[in-house]
Amino acid sequence: MAGESREVVIDKVTLNIGVGQAGDRLAKAARILETLTGHKPVQTISEKTIRDFNIRKGLPIGVKVTLRKKDAEDFLKRAFEAKGNKMSSYSFDRQGNAYFGIPDYTDFVGMKYDPEIGIFGMDVAVVLKRRMGYRISRRRINRKHLPNAIRVTKEESIKFLKERFKVNTVE
Repeated sequence: MAGESREVVIDKVTLNIGVGQAGDRLAKAARILETLTGHKPVQTISEKTIRDFNIRKGLPIGVKVTLRKKDAEDFLKRAFEAKGNKMSSYSFDRQGNAYFGIPDYTDFVGMKYDPEIGIFGMDVAVVLKRRMGYRISRRRINRKHLPNAIRVTKEESIKFLKERFKVNTVE
């Protein structure tokens, strides 16, 4: 029982394409995410006005999709294959989460370049957790901080991705 509860698992995988403007490019980015994942993307809204970038508060500036369970694993296999099964060690944070970018959607197997769409890159965030124990930080009643014993370390997440997806970590 104790070994099973210490097991590291994927909590979620989030894909994000930041376009910086509403309109046609945003619709194309949404179409790419829907094609890659099979899920309908959600628009991300700007939180503040930035005059230099011509962004107003409340303006849709990107799209994102959150994948969990089997969908997350299937997508990660394809994403790591597109990256050549390599990740930099600085792509991991202290909580054991991993972040990486894919420069072009055509890097995925089976995706062809469409001149109407253009080139879009995306950011991928992989959130890892232990099988049991995270509920104490998310429950409604008697919520507590997560003890260090339950947190996933950087070394554990590197080991998990190496064993599960055969990802090599490069310094």
